Amino acid sequence: MEIKDLKALVKIITDTDITEFEMENAEEKILIKRGPDKEYVQLAAPSAPVAAAPVTAAAPAASPAAAAPAVADDSCETINSPMVGSFYRKPSPESEPFCAVGDVVEAGQTVCLVEAMKMFNEIEAEFKCKIVEILKDDAAPVEFGEPLFKVERL
Repeated sequence: MEIKDLKALVKIITDTDITEFEMENAEEKILIKRGPDKEYVQLAAPSAPVAAAPVTAAAPAASPAAAAPAVADDSCETINSPMVGSFYRKPSPESEPFCAVGDVVEAGQTVCLVEAMKMFNEIEAEFKCKIVEILKDDAAPVEFGEPLFKVERL
């Protein structure tokens, strides 16, 4: 879906009393939820693997949360960003993080937010897993397909 189409869809929904909208096709899934305080747009990336562009910038220093010891890579999978934006571990600055290293999260549970174009998109775990490592600092920029969490499937 093109950005202009997504903007038009969000405008239509905000101009009505619709509180939830979901659309899915072979290429993408769009879920828009709105309430009295917040609006969320969630886009699921296509299931086909996409090669990420090489990053030329130096990696930022690891945060204490990201410095936890990792399990062997062959038993780990990643939760990747479905879009370009800014990574947030918490729903608001004064809130607790959605998850921490060592937490077990259920399928469908929100693990972070990615802010894109002033819209906060909930990123959910696709399967039950244990958070092994948090790969991004809070408020760090992320690219499409970039790993956000290293997880162990349960």
